[in-house]
Amino acid sequence: MSFENFSRQNVAEFTITGFDHLSHQKVLGCLILLCYFCVLLSSGTNICIIVTDRRLHRPMYLLICNLAVVDIMFTTSASTTMISVLLVKDRGISYYSCISRMYIYHLGDITECLALSLMALDRTFAISQPLRYASILTNPRIFILIILSWLIGIGFMAKVATVADNLPYCQPIIKYVFCDYPSLIRAACVNPEPYFVIAIIVGLWLIAQFPLILLSYMKLIYTVLRLPNNENRRQLFSTVVSHLIPVVAYYAPKLVSVLLTRIGVKLNLTERNALLIISTLLPSLINPTVYFLRTKEIRDALQHKITMHW
Repeated sequence: MSFENFSRQNVAEFTITGFDHLSHQKVLGCLILLCYFCVLLSSGTNICIIVTDRRLHRPMYLLICNLAVVDIMFTTSASTTMISVLLVKDRGISYYSCISRMYIYHLGDITECLALSLMALDRTFAISQPLRYASILTNPRIFILIILSWLIGIGFMAKVATVADNLPYCQPIIKYVFCDYPSLIRAACVNPEPYFVIAIIVGLWLIAQFPLILLSYMKLIYTVLRLPNNENRRQLFSTVVSHLIPVVAYYAPKLVSVLLTRIGVKLNLTERNALLIISTLLPSLINPTVYFLRTKEIRDALQHKITMHW
């Protein structure tokens, strides 16, 4: 009998087993908790500074604020599950909680990619057409682009979540470290291959944006190197590099996974889980740190607020 003919069974709870074979679970749990705390602190600080300082209500800072919101959502959806399993020893997660966290996790993944694309667009106009920048990318237009990026993510994930929710789950075991679409597909009693098509389409769509983002920054580097003023060239080059770092942090784990698959390298469960954890925590750790350390206006605004309270 084909598994696809089964009706969806009522699975009340999944069990996360991805960490079962590890001997130092509490150490890993403490590291993930520390990373999660740093993400909340750094991204939350950026959001508070940008929201409360009217001088920062400009396109670039609105995009940084949007990215910080995405980072918190993206990391929270996965980290809370891993921390619960590793430190509290609670491996169970309810069915609808698992589906919800899967939805939020992949929504964060999609909106993170789109946020980086919008930031590349912003810097392209700011450096290539500085005189027209203020008239092209206004705050209302940036808000529309941000809302559109979220609507795209919500639309994609509505389809993905519907597919996952209608599958028959006859073995409520998640062999990975948190709830995401691949882990749910592998937990279902179906042939997983047809259900990975939608995941592959979304994944290819996300990765396809990487060369476009990279080309835009290469164009910016070329534009900056042609500037006659060495001081302006150095300052703008530093800005481009600071925006490239989050792009590399987001895409590097994904590209490594794709390249290893393409050359026929088969990762075991531990290696897959390690890559999954890195791809989840690394971008959210790097993004707020980079934009805080490399953006003078945000540092000055924080220093001003600290001085006022003292």
